[in-house]
Amino acid sequence: MPSRRFDPFTNTLDFDTSLAILRAAVDGADDGELFFERRTSEGIVLDDGRIRTASYDASEGFGLRAVRGETAGYAHSTTISEAAIKRAAETARLAVGDGGGTLADGPRATNVKLYTDENPLDGAAFEVKIDTLGEIDAYLRDLDPRVVQVSATLAASHQEVFILRPEGTLVSDIRPMARLNISVIVDQAGRRESGASGGGGRYGFDGLLQPEHWKSVAREALRIATVNLEAVPAPAGVMDVALGNGWPGVLLHEAVGHGLEGDFNRKGTSAFAGLMGQQVAAKGVTVLDDGTIPDRRGSISVDDEGTPSSKTTLIEDGILVGYMQDRQNARLMNVAPTGNGRRESYAHAPMPRMTNTYMLGGDARPEEIVSEIKDGIYAVGFSGGQVDITNGKFVFNCTEAYRVENGRVGAPVKGATLIGDGATAMRNIRAIGNDMALDPGVGNCGKSGQWVPVGVGQPTLLIGGLTVGGSA
Repeated sequence: MPSRRFDPFTNTLDFDTSLAILRAAVDGADDGELFFERRTSEGIVLDDGRIRTASYDASEGFGLRAVRGETAGYAHSTTISEAAIKRAAETARLAVGDGGGTLADGPRATNVKLYTDENPLDGAAFEVKIDTLGEIDAYLRDLDPRVVQVSATLAASHQEVFILRPEGTLVSDIRPMARLNISVIVDQAGRRESGASGGGGRYGFDGLLQPEHWKSVAREALRIATVNLEAVPAPAGVMDVALGNGWPGVLLHEAVGHGLEGDFNRKGTSAFAGLMGQQVAAKGVTVLDDGTIPDRRGSISVDDEGTPSSKTTLIEDGILVGYMQDRQNARLMNVAPTGNGRRESYAHAPMPRMTNTYMLGGDARPEEIVSEIKDGIYAVGFSGGQVDITNGKFVFNCTEAYRVENGRVGAPVKGATLIGDGATAMRNIRAIGNDMALDPGVGNCGKSGQWVPVGVGQPTLLIGGLTVGGSA
């Protein structure tokens, strides 16, 4: 049975009363909003031939914010009622005091829809999802007798938001999300290695549950695991590194992207603070944040302040030309908001966050890029990493990488880490491939305790002088 639509002003709240409460809360402030949300989600995990977990969650609530200068008052509740909103307004008002600010103009209106509003949880029967997970397990075990464990996860969510602005505008967005992930462990003569693959986006389960799709995901996970069976210890030292296209853009996201968020630059804590208009990367490097790509995991029709999403150029031909902005930081920096005000849920205040962040392609063929390496590695897969926003220093773990000597790709390597800082890495880019690709839809981004879905992407790159940590 299809889920009912969420609307806080249908049988729950009076619109005019809620608007009056919000206006009283932001009287004399610079900005503010009432953010309503309902979210439903489910996750089914098959592990080693058995369904280990099957979960369903539903939550709803609101958050009220009043902003004055650098100060923001925020209160939230799981109870959507006039009394709860009044209490939240009183609490938020305490932070901004008696006012003195001038209420900012509201965001421009948009009717752009970047994804379906259908609920992916309704798109396939529970039994079909269970059967598909079982088929994935059987398929992988039939493909290769070395497979000893299979884990497969189907997850989906449906987020409905309404944003009431003080000027009386009501902005809404319905955001679906679905994802399939597969991981596999293989055993060869007592040596065990793993591989994982998957992805998704802002759509339903229809495509993810088709055999031609999940079989390709399963084969990719198995391919990575079997490659790792042949991996030798990674070399260590300063060397040239080629990065594959697509998901390796997570290094760009972490080492550069966070440093280009408006709040870090306004506060002077970013390694890129004060460098607007200066050369911060090699010529030819152009980096964008684009939340307007249809159906992508990181896309949003409007951000969580009601500002339409946009395509923002951050670095153009190596020159720093822009930051990602929410409304508060944009106002304090005297620039326009870019539609990057995002929050994890109604229980969190918005802040500048990335959407889909990627580097444009160049004109070099990927094989030419790799052939330029005399002694280095070719990294095509990454797992987690750590980044210091203040200086851009990063450490990333490679899940799939190969030794390259005299332009030839050799054995896969195990245990490789890439160490450097974002600014230096961007300046040391020596070649940019013509194969720009976005990731398959696997990214999550954490900042100040909040997590949001994101996308990354890049072409094949050659970076000179990265430190490779290994065990050889």
